[in-house]
Amino acid sequence: MEKILLVNVNWLGDVLFSTPLIRAIRQRFPGAHIACVIVPRVRAILELNPNINEIIIYDEDGAHKGPLGKLRFILDLRSKKFGTALILHRSLTRALLVFLAGIPKRIGYRTKKRSFLLTSAIDLPGEELHRVDWFLKLGEALAITRPARDYEFFISKKDREAARAFLAKEGVKDFDVLIALNPGGNWDPKRWPAENFAKLADSLVEKIDAKFIITGAKKDLALADNIASMMKQRPVIACGRFTLKESAAILERANLVIANDSGPMHMAVAVGAKTVALFGPTSPEITGPIGKGSFTVLQKATGCVIPCYNLACGDYRCMKALTVDYVLTEALKLLKR
Repeated sequence: MEKILLVNVNWLGDVLFSTPLIRAIRQRFPGAHIACVIVPRVRAILELNPNINEIIIYDEDGAHKGPLGKLRFILDLRSKKFGTALILHRSLTRALLVFLAGIPKRIGYRTKKRSFLLTSAIDLPGEELHRVDWFLKLGEALAITRPARDYEFFISKKDREAARAFLAKEGVKDFDVLIALNPGGNWDPKRWPAENFAKLADSLVEKIDAKFIITGAKKDLALADNIASMMKQRPVIACGRFTLKESAAILERANLVIANDSGPMHMAVAVGAKTVALFGPTSPEITGPIGKGSFTVLQKATGCVIPCYNLACGDYRCMKALTVDYVLTEALKLLKR
């Protein structure tokens, strides 16, 4: 039996972007044992994925920290006798771990002077690719051609039941129009202003009879409370109260999701939710949503170079350029689809 290992990346959105490659490998090698190495915090992204036989946790900040921990990890990989490894992560360390594990075929990009650790060192693309395509290009080394690009996230009946029970407890009925706001983001310049989320919610209530839920991680709780304090209708606040899969079930239930460029925005698209994606300093061509559902990407040109990774930016004009009226108009259009 062919045994294939994917050494995955560390962030929620990027792991979602890897799922088209995982699916393509399964289609190319239907009888193979396919395993993924993943860090603990994003394990849920790949759990229940039918294209994966095994998830291997690499706990670089815990059990596998330091030389002895890495040695244990290497010996564990060696014992599994993989024949092929695709290294999606750019790091030299990940490539070294796979090399020392004795996996005979090692595929990855030619980065960080690690080519000597790879048996197939793929040249970096000469142009910027969407992250989905950046991963899929590695599949060419396995004769994978013309794969589907939509990414996937799988949730269970139990996750949906947990979401439904929570919403019922909060007074949201099955027939209510539910709009999810996800105002967080892993850095401030990607965030639409808090007052805009509040004004948008108030404007939507004037147009349609809807209820609101603010989603996000525990760290977004203060932001959610701030937005709620400015809204005329008190929203349900779900920040930090659920697992990733339960959060995805809430987004799936929503009639509309309005979110900054973030992991939860991609989760919403992955589960088929109607999604308004708010983009400012980042590029939709590189990290925009890809899926079969209904979504719209909103971004305004402001003269800035995109993508922009100036975390010290105090202007945020690219996000401020998305006016409440503009987002309201596009949100109502999407709701009617």
